[in-house]
Amino acid sequence: MAKIRVLMVCLGNICRSPMAHGVFEARVREHGLEDVIEVDSAGTAGYHIGAKPDPRARQEARSRGYDLEHLRARKLEPEDFQEFDYILTMDDANYQNAEDIRPAGGRAELLRFLDFAPQFDEHEVPDPYYGGDQGFVHVMDLVEAAADGLLEHIRTHRALKAS
Repeated sequence: MAKIRVLMVCLGNICRSPMAHGVFEARVREHGLEDVIEVDSAGTAGYHIGAKPDPRARQEARSRGYDLEHLRARKLEPEDFQEFDYILTMDDANYQNAEDIRPAGGRAELLRFLDFAPQFDEHEVPDPYYGGDQGFVHVMDLVEAAADGLLEHIRTHRALKAS
């Protein structure tokens, strides 16, 4: 069986999408699915290519047991729509940005990440970059819930065994 490939997307790939990447990657590992599911992240803009996630994102992740140190920012490319099964955006603006990048015939399913966290009234993961530390706490709460929902969705729709 080919790996299920998931790509988390925000604007610059230094706050929200690497946080979602790190959390979902940890969930995949916790459930012994690293041979079945692969996770990556990207930004719709190339502002920070090659940079580590924002220090506040890394700190909040570390405080909850996630490691983002190995992640580096990259830009979403048209080829990603052929290589990934799911491309999950953090907000409506980046959904539209991704839709604009999508080539004709791109096979990836393009969705909003919070579609997998219906318990929240919010449908966008807010950008914490210009705010204080509390914004990163809130983002982590949202992405943890969405990561759990996404894993359940993949298990249900791809017939994966729970561990």
